[in-house]
Amino acid sequence: MDLFVGTGFSFGWEASLIVFLQSHMDAFATAAASFLSMLGEEYLLVPVMGFLYWCYDKELGKTVGINLVTAFSWNAMLKNCFFRRRPYFDDPRIKCLKVVDPDAPADDIVAQGWSFPSGHSTNSAAVYSTLPFCRRRSFALRIIGIVIPLLVGVSRFCLGVHYPTDVLAGWLLGILTIAVVSFLRAKIRNSLVLYAVLFLSAVPGLFYCTTSDYYTAFGLMTGALCGFYFEEKVVHFRNTRSAVRSVLRLLAGVVLFLGLTSVTKLPFSSELLNSSAGTAHAIRVLRYALSTFVVIGVYPMVFRFTAKIGNPEQ
Repeated sequence: MDLFVGTGFSFGWEASLIVFLQSHMDAFATAAASFLSMLGEEYLLVPVMGFLYWCYDKELGKTVGINLVTAFSWNAMLKNCFFRRRPYFDDPRIKCLKVVDPDAPADDIVAQGWSFPSGHSTNSAAVYSTLPFCRRRSFALRIIGIVIPLLVGVSRFCLGVHYPTDVLAGWLLGILTIAVVSFLRAKIRNSLVLYAVLFLSAVPGLFYCTTSDYYTAFGLMTGALCGFYFEEKVVHFRNTRSAVRSVLRLLAGVVLFLGLTSVTKLPFSSELLNSSAGTAHAIRVLRYALSTFVVIGVYPMVFRFTAKIGNPEQ
């Protein structure tokens, strides 16, 4: 992979700050930063959204899910406009302490993605900051909505995979997503039209994005929006206050999602799946769209058969 693809623009203080922080990080600090970084990863945010949607408050979970897939898509589209390389590509003093895609080389831009804006910072702001936005009277949610995105963002440049300005831009994009989607939901009462508008906002990326993160995001958005609409028109499941059913719903849903994303890889070679070919991108979109549609739209149909498990529905 050519390390000189893309651009390496940055302010002088950014690399110096990362080098300074990494020079004071021991094994524990690195592990802590890696853990905090996970709070902004899609595979952890999916269970957060799943718990809200399947168990606690369907409408809140739907809001969080829509904000997440929209922010994820817009972030990837912006990354493919700015082409900013990750810090460790350009400064040998900066160590990459946690790659984005552990199955690909650290210098594989297609797999590891561009740097600006930070996806983890965008996703964490779009998800966790939605909670106090929808539940304004909760002081605890205000703390969550501020502290978790802050910690996730700081962890990203401590790990050497983002510049501080990547993180700042990611936070702004996440908050902007919440504001824009909230505005659209207030103005567009027809959910099909709303979902079509959000879907079309991500379509331009099909014509210029080359990194796999965009195609993952586009697949997730497609499946989520179709799943939410299908649930609204066909399924109409109810939330539960039963702890037993909540645990079962969450565990089964997460296992189903992970299983589907893994099983749908099996017909294809790893060389094809990890390539930058158009076919690989199409497969990625279809895999994630199918998996997300099933867990959001189809999977809740089984809830009616678990009504007698645990306490009665409330």
